[in-house]
Amino acid sequence: MVSDRPFDALNDAKNKRAILELKNGKQLVGTLRAFDQHINVVLEETEERVNGELTRKLGTVFVRGDTIILISAE
Repeated sequence: MVSDRPFDALNDAKNKRAILELKNGKQLVGTLRAFDQHINVVLEETEERVNGELTRKLGTVFVRGDTIILISAE
């Protein structure tokens, strides 16, 4: 379902796999568990990818919203 409001879209993505693209060029792929009004995000079972290649497994992470360029839910 497509939403007109960003927070509704993030709520729809909760508990689903999400890809975060960061300002430093890395991607984080994990299960979206929580977010706040600043788009600070908590991901679980997170993997870090650089140029599409898995670089490390991070587990549960907290990502500051001001480092995120894009969020895509699967």
